[in-house]
Amino acid sequence: MPHTANDPKKQSWIPVSQDSDFPIQNIPFGVFLTRDDVITIGTRIGDKAIDLGALHQLGYFEDIPLTDDIFLQDSLNDFISDGKKTWRLVRNRISEIFEKENSELRDNEEHCKIVLFDLDEIEMQLPVQIGDYTDFYSSKEHATNVGTMFRDPNNALLPNWLHIPVGYHGRSSSIIPSGIPVHRPMGQTLPLGEINPVYGPSKRVDFELEMAFITTDANLLGEPIPVGEAEDYIFGMVLFNDWSARDIQKWEYVPLGPFLAKNFASSISPWIVTIDALEPFRVEGPEQDPKPLPYLQTTGKKSFDINLEVELTPENGETAILTRSNFKYMYWNMAQQLAHHTVNGCKVNSGDMMASGTISGPTPDSYGSMLELTWGGKNPIKLNDGSERKFVEDGDTITVKGYCRNADYRIGFGEVSSKLLPPYNPKKNNKH
Repeated sequence: MPHTANDPKKQSWIPVSQDSDFPIQNIPFGVFLTRDDVITIGTRIGDKAIDLGALHQLGYFEDIPLTDDIFLQDSLNDFISDGKKTWRLVRNRISEIFEKENSELRDNEEHCKIVLFDLDEIEMQLPVQIGDYTDFYSSKEHATNVGTMFRDPNNALLPNWLHIPVGYHGRSSSIIPSGIPVHRPMGQTLPLGEINPVYGPSKRVDFELEMAFITTDANLLGEPIPVGEAEDYIFGMVLFNDWSARDIQKWEYVPLGPFLAKNFASSISPWIVTIDALEPFRVEGPEQDPKPLPYLQTTGKKSFDINLEVELTPENGETAILTRSNFKYMYWNMAQQLAHHTVNGCKVNSGDMMASGTISGPTPDSYGSMLELTWGGKNPIKLNDGSERKFVEDGDTITVKGYCRNADYRIGFGEVSSKLLPPYNPKKNNKH
């Protein structure tokens, strides 16, 4: 089935600015609360949100086999469960409806009032009910930097790293959409030079520049997903800020790895950009040496050229760009991650989320965390107002942006933006 929605010549009758992340070639999917306090599944073109529930009820998808309530839900899970054929049919149909010369909806003023919303009339929600969440560790540059900092630089990568996509199971309950603030976590740390831990707020809160992909129902328990078929079960991608408490992490991670340092909050962008929309931006990934075992070997372009940027905005200060990186630097691609995840028979469900791990590039200005950018706090970052940061401070807002661009058009993910608040105070917070 052709990707008619990706036609670079297409234009929409909805105005779209040249630098928008959401031209008609994107058509992402999300969930939002409308001005009438109704939760619906929708998409976006330019600065207009589109109510797909209303569009379906008005008969605009009558040629596609969809249940009546498929878009009248508070998550995308059921739609994602319908599989790749349905995703493509719906996306192509939306593209057709909003194509510049199509008057079917454009000239129906009554329907437009029901279907279209300005962005200030909606409130974005978490797009999927996340049953399970896995965080990978798939950037060679990031793994090398961290290994160099905490171990022998000559043995920065552990022996297994070049052979498997290393990962761990995270906590889905604390994944939140953009705009939700995050409290500085409490926990145990071991101060430098001490032999006994102390309890208190983390002093080394960090961001991690990541992306995540969302799966459909992929396999039966016990059934591996072949690496050549893995992408058929990936619905789309979001930006992902995996908040981290480095001092808590350092004390707790031996021997079982990340725990409280990672599960207090992870923030995602609310619009899921489909793999279909990303097709024109495929690129070759890094050369893999040694060659992976046969079940992990891929052919063709399995990575994507996605420009990434992280900004820090102090509470009463000027925004500073902390880093610019790119998803194409990832050593292990998404197909390999999903194939490895299921090679033991692990079942993957609709709405499961799998994060890339911190995305760091080859140069210091492309590192994906404060831990690397300041080299463990030894080299503070100077902001525009002259203040310095070793790690994220209370009142700081971290914003992650991402987009793809070729000679024809640009599509993007919008942003994920979250403010770091002081530790949770029951007395103070119960007043609101």
